[in-house]
Amino acid sequence: MPLARSARLGSLKKPFFVVGGAAGLLLVIALAAPLFLDINLHKSRVETAASEKLGMDVRIGGRMRMGFFPGFHVSAEDVRILNEQTEAIASAHRTRLGIDLLPLLRKRFRLSSVDLTQPMLSIQRDSEGRFNVERLKTTLLGALDGAKVSIADGTLHYADSSSGAAIEATGFDLRVSRLRFVERKSPQFWKRLSMEAEIACDSIRTMDFSVSTVTVSARAKDGIVTLEPVTMNVFGGQVAGSLRGEFARTAPVYDIRCSLPRFRVEEFLKRLSPDGAAAGAMDFTANLTMNGRSRDALMRSATGAMSLRGENLTLIGNDLDRTISRFESSQSFNFVDVGALFFAGPLGLAVTKGYNFASLFRGSEESSQIRSLVSDWGIERGVAHAKDVAMATTENRLALTGSLDFVNARFDDVTVAVIDAKGCATVRQVIHGSFAQPVVEKPHILTSLAGPVLKLYRQTRGLFPAAPCEGFYLGSVAAPQ
Repeated sequence: MPLARSARLGSLKKPFFVVGGAAGLLLVIALAAPLFLDINLHKSRVETAASEKLGMDVRIGGRMRMGFFPGFHVSAEDVRILNEQTEAIASAHRTRLGIDLLPLLRKRFRLSSVDLTQPMLSIQRDSEGRFNVERLKTTLLGALDGAKVSIADGTLHYADSSSGAAIEATGFDLRVSRLRFVERKSPQFWKRLSMEAEIACDSIRTMDFSVSTVTVSARAKDGIVTLEPVTMNVFGGQVAGSLRGEFARTAPVYDIRCSLPRFRVEEFLKRLSPDGAAAGAMDFTANLTMNGRSRDALMRSATGAMSLRGENLTLIGNDLDRTISRFESSQSFNFVDVGALFFAGPLGLAVTKGYNFASLFRGSEESSQIRSLVSDWGIERGVAHAKDVAMATTENRLALTGSLDFVNARFDDVTVAVIDAKGCATVRQVIHGSFAQPVVEKPHILTSLAGPVLKLYRQTRGLFPAAPCEGFYLGSVAAPQ
């Protein structure tokens, strides 16, 4: 029995020795191959093949290397992809491509990994909506199926010829895993994409503002793309939020949620008044849903809520309390100037483009203390309705009512008023018309004002019959004590 068992073990060892010897031989060949095969001798052929495959001019300025561990790969330095005007639309300081060998033996090119160091991508959209990288997308998507993608210290430029919009992202890092393109007949990119990714970016700049220290966790599956959490630094605060897009429907549906606590209002207003217009910390929140493929469709469907709140703010260049008290003699105070402060908050700067918002701060070296500011808006089909919009200074309280029609770019019964302790309007002013050319009516006295304006009311009270107070404002901002 021992002899028989030993014979059987001996017969089993032979295949193991053969397999082990073959594996060892392959290992030696793999280690030695890069020493004898100089891929740089075939650089021109690689450039030609890549150019024909992409339909664009591919240049390799640096050396190329080939290796087999961990897996077969090819690396190259200073790779550039040029357009017809010999301008680089994509480049990388170092490119490393992991290539699956078995598909390659069947004359099929499939990547197992892509690692790019200091890449640059310049995307341009022409007036007809075509992108200069369409060929890249069409060619590379199939090859990337199942691959891992890594980008370090990248730069992205985007320019839209029709709208004039431009975006630049620098210090861009990306890690993509589980990248798959599901085999479906749908030509839509997002419906076929499945992936998980981690994104980080040092800064993103547009013509209007910039953000920094951006981080995003992204997932895509079954036509649904989720970015959560999304964080970034802007206006001296940190945004935290999420974006969910459903692309499997006829019209994509977007759900946006974000909060920006304790941001600096002076940073926000720099574009309107670089010399400094206000100071203090404010809180901003927004929840919106939209659907559609065009900007107009998205605007018309926008529904949700926005809110801006702050306490102990300083308005520089104008003493509101003193200006209101002078209304007795001048009657020229523009209450809509004060209302512009509300517009510039949760609804961005769109409303103030046609209105001289900066004039609010062109006064003396005086300032106003705003003890409390609340600007809550409900959004319905592209129209923002004022829910609770008011602020209290040291001596006065002002409120705003009405709606902002962003679909038609118009003011809808917007009224700014000085209100008393009971919430009754003492003086009010109406603004209507388009955002580009607003019509601001003269202030209208409704009842007596406290302080110096009381004398003015007494002189003209015969022109303004007494009427019951309808309660102009019943919101959360308390009257000054």
